Amino acid sequence: MEELHADVVLVGGGSAGCVLAARLSEDPARRVVLIEAGTRITDPDVDRPELWPFIQNRNYDWAYRTTPQTGTAGRVHEWPRGRGVGGSSNLHAMAHMRGDRRDFARWAAETGDQRWSWEGLLPAFRKLETADRADGATADADWDAVHGSDGPLPVLRPTGESSPLVVDYLAAWQGLGVPGIPDHNHGDMVGATPNSLTIRDGRRVTASEAYLDPALGRPNLTLLDGAQVHRLVLDGSRVAGVAVTRDGRDLLVRGDAVILTAGSIGDPLLLMRSGIGDPAVLAAAGVGTTLASAGVGGNLHDHLLGAGNLYRARREVPPTRLQLSEAMTYLPADGPAAIAADRSSGPGPDVVIGCVVGPSASEVLAPRLPAIPAGGAYTLLFGVTNPTSRGSLRITGPDLDDAPVIEPAYLTTAHDRETFRRALELAREVGAAPELADWRAEEILPGPGVRSVDELDAFIAEAVITHHHPVGTLRMGADESAPVDAALRFRGLDNLWVVDGSVIPSITAGPVHAAVLAIAESFAESFAESSDPAR
Repeated sequence: MEELHADVVLVGGGSAGCVLAARLSEDPARRVVLIEAGTRITDPDVDRPELWPFIQNRNYDWAYRTTPQTGTAGRVHEWPRGRGVGGSSNLHAMAHMRGDRRDFARWAAETGDQRWSWEGLLPAFRKLETADRADGATADADWDAVHGSDGPLPVLRPTGESSPLVVDYLAAWQGLGVPGIPDHNHGDMVGATPNSLTIRDGRRVTASEAYLDPALGRPNLTLLDGAQVHRLVLDGSRVAGVAVTRDGRDLLVRGDAVILTAGSIGDPLLLMRSGIGDPAVLAAAGVGTTLASAGVGGNLHDHLLGAGNLYRARREVPPTRLQLSEAMTYLPADGPAAIAADRSSGPGPDVVIGCVVGPSASEVLAPRLPAIPAGGAYTLLFGVTNPTSRGSLRITGPDLDDAPVIEPAYLTTAHDRETFRRALELAREVGAAPELADWRAEEILPGPGVRSVDELDAFIAEAVITHHHPVGTLRMGADESAPVDAALRFRGLDNLWVVDGSVIPSITAGPVHAAVLAIAESFAESFAESSDPAR
């Protein structure tokens, strides 16, 4: 078998892999190899922000599917995940939201390490972005203390691009007592604001474009795309290499350090194929155990959004100039009345209501809708920010072609079901606000007569769709049952780290992409500062 040697081997060319490939190869003496299953994505539709819901199930999508979910009327949910250089940053909705400071306080508590607190991660958040200033301000010390101005990723804060519908939607919240906030990225997410977006000059900006592409000319950085990663080869307590097939050739890629960056699905599946995981799960799949780690593949959770609270429009809704879902509003479950004057110490964001500039309905509800002309409807999405339902995933066999079992356990806790009902109530409350009267003709979904708990639960079970944020399957924690420690080292192996959304112990309130980038930035800095990264 042919061998390739490097100082650092990165397994997965998604968002975190792009960050680490760029940052760790800044040292010309460090040889870095990045392995990616997909290739460069050239579909021009990826560039167009408004097309993001319509580019799934193409050849750059892993197109995973869950098991039938009892909490969602027995439905099987499609789980798009990016397969190609840049990973899911080629597919996602481009919303850039760091999360609430209370999210990161939980991370710090679970790991016992303040590097994962809001304050600990703030330098990484600032380092990764070039952010538009609030309201076009040219000098604002508070803004500059929180935001970056020379990072690789552009973050657009829409000013004149927002739909007039969204402008009135935000005014409706303020009429209900919800304060306006500068953006979703200053640590306190409760309030109303347009979404910050990773868009530049009307185009999506992927993690590859921001990080990897400028670094690929370095002689010490090698990209192995179109590579099938079969398993990790262990030698005692070390990863001796990564077994790969590329262009019909079998390779063993060896590295002093091996870092998994294949995401919340790819990482645990690779570990299990390598004999690392719960011995009972491995035995059932015909894989022998090389390292027992019962937490591998557990703690799986994801955001759901109800699609949706749908309204027929009284007047034509103009086409989006952004990416359809232009504003997400985060609130305590008790609504506007519970918002404290000091939002940093008051109730955190429990629910989210988003405004979509068009009709949006789940695959179950969409066929039941009446014919809607272009510009004839708009939608209020609604969801739970910190779900307590936890699921798992597992392999069914030793090979890449053996389909995984993905069990997110959606809506299996009373907390999630009750909070979803509350989110729908708040969506309807803003939907009925006077500021939206010129837009609102009638509520189509769930329909004015749907009011009882049983009716609401039945509607929610059919309406919810993934928000595309699976996390947690290799959670970091201070306890020995956590597969990954606070330094992101995989427990039981001396030279294996995990750096992506799989290590998130509990999901952030909003989209997780910004947090994944910050995790990678933080790790890259600590790794680069270590004189002996394998110790």
